[in-house]
Amino acid sequence: MKKTFYVSVQGRSVLEDPKAASYEWVIEAEPEEAEELRRRLSSVQEAEEDSFMSYVYPWPDSPEGRVNAAYSDSLNRVFGEIYRLGSPATRNQMEQGRLLHGEL
Repeated sequence: MKKTFYVSVQGRSVLEDPKAASYEWVIEAEPEEAEELRRRLSSVQEAEEDSFMSYVYPWPDSPEGRVNAAYSDSLNRVFGEIYRLGSPATRNQMEQGRLLHGEL
């Protein structure tokens, strides 16, 4: 049974209580789908940390584009999932903000 969840990409959270923390997006999802989105947000965090370390300790053989690719891919997958599960208002905001890069 689908429930309403409140998603913060910045805060890396998917919550049931809109007052628990600030959020950017509203989705309608099965609990399993919400959990999958949490895992995807965790992947974004991991990719972000990996790319940060590449900037702190740069290697000459690690081009910037490759370092950023994992982070960008993870983030694009998160936004695609938010769009798929999003409320009509969420989808409209994402379309207006052009946050999806061909994932529709």
